[in-house]
Amino acid sequence: MPYILALDQGTTSSRAIVFDEHASIRAVAQQELRQIYPQPGWVEHDPLEIWHGQLACARLALDRAGIGAREIAAIGITNQRETTVLWDRVTGEPLANAIVWQDRRTAETCAALKAAGAQPLVRAKTGLVLDPYFSATKLKWLLDNLPDARERAARGELAFGTVDCWLAWRLTGGRLHLTDISNASRTSLLNIATGEWDDELLALFDIPRAVLPRVVRSSGVVGATDPALFGAAIPIAGIAGDQQAALFGQGCHAAGQAKNTYGTGCFLLMHTGCERIESANGLITTCAAQTGDAIGYALEGSVFIGGAAVQWLRDGLGIIGSSNEVEALATSVPDAGGVYFVPAFTGLGAPWWDADAQGAIVGLTRGSTRAHIARAAVEAIAFQSADLVRAMARDANAALPDLRVDGGATANDLLMQFQADLLGCAVLRPRVQETTALGAAYLAGLAVGVWPDQAAIAAQWQIERRFEPRMARAEAAQRIGQWRAAISATKAWSHKRQQPPPL
Repeated sequence: MPYILALDQGTTSSRAIVFDEHASIRAVAQQELRQIYPQPGWVEHDPLEIWHGQLACARLALDRAGIGAREIAAIGITNQRETTVLWDRVTGEPLANAIVWQDRRTAETCAALKAAGAQPLVRAKTGLVLDPYFSATKLKWLLDNLPDARERAARGELAFGTVDCWLAWRLTGGRLHLTDISNASRTSLLNIATGEWDDELLALFDIPRAVLPRVVRSSGVVGATDPALFGAAIPIAGIAGDQQAALFGQGCHAAGQAKNTYGTGCFLLMHTGCERIESANGLITTCAAQTGDAIGYALEGSVFIGGAAVQWLRDGLGIIGSSNEVEALATSVPDAGGVYFVPAFTGLGAPWWDADAQGAIVGLTRGSTRAHIARAAVEAIAFQSADLVRAMARDANAALPDLRVDGGATANDLLMQFQADLLGCAVLRPRVQETTALGAAYLAGLAVGVWPDQAAIAAQWQIERRFEPRMARAEAAQRIGQWRAAISATKAWSHKRQQPPPL
């Protein structure tokens, strides 16, 4: 039986999963990834910790599956997107910590580019908005702030990459400097119509072309691992950013199909086929995983803080001992008691795109308890995702018939039921919830013949549980209205604090 090894490098952990040809999980290994916060608004990872953690997980997963490298047909890589790494081409050593997608240090740079009128150009060529979320201004910051970095980059001495690129480099002993189109489309440097790096965008962000990787399809053999790592060379045949991988893993291969991933953040993607739909409702256009000659596209909405809000309850407030405890605490009260939690810890993503927003909890009374705050945190994840679904329905001029979901937070039945209640449509939780890793495995297996085509992959998708809406539509509308009032209050506070009134 052929096996596929999926490397899933997320924001908070490194994971490796071995899948068999039936898309069943044979072994899993996971290691937590340290979060580094040098100052408010900055979020970093240690690139070497990413590499060593991912390598250790891969080896452990193979050991737990009881198989060797020669039994692995291919490796698929999926990763946190936009996170930016810069390293020395000769030594392979990173010049600094990776700047994580959540990092907001380049907010002023983005604001200056907007003021200079650059937004229409960026939107037309990349499908993205000017926001610190994306990689270009992160790379510019590194080149501008690390000693001699810009000069060395121009001479071709340095390599830039998102996390997929960094892992491929390390896995092949520095032989491959490449990224797939789904990750490249998140940099603000790729023309998504042509699938190539764009000179006008490189000039806008002041990025030398010599630092960039080669752009490849998401499915296809691009090289092989260094034999010394696993005892034999393993083909690398699939690469995709985590959300595009999840879209593929959920069997959403045709226009109109959508999924939402509930992880550190929440990411809603709807496949639009070969059509690039420009959003009029605060979403972005991105490249889907590419398996053939044609480039496919998707509409995407991003919530920066999803499951991370629950982590904050654990690490910041200390009201739960582990993230798994939040559902029991939240269900110990019948509702949130009028409390609304807007977790804008790193600004607000789609459809608001407010880089200056800060988090807020509103509606507190003397009777509010930690259980009400926990319930408000769970509900906030659903409220933010519902904002994305409504924006996407307006852009696509069609309501979603249902929503496929994945990610760690989907294990929370309270969250899934509340999501269905807000949306007024069914929420479908699949049997295999590791759809991000599964998507990477499918892309790799497709390239080496483990699965003959996309139809065979889509046929393997199965529902584990279907959540139907129970809440009356009038009540759902009222709750959504109160949520939007909380958003307005948060935005008002965030902007007034920057310009306090005179005493």
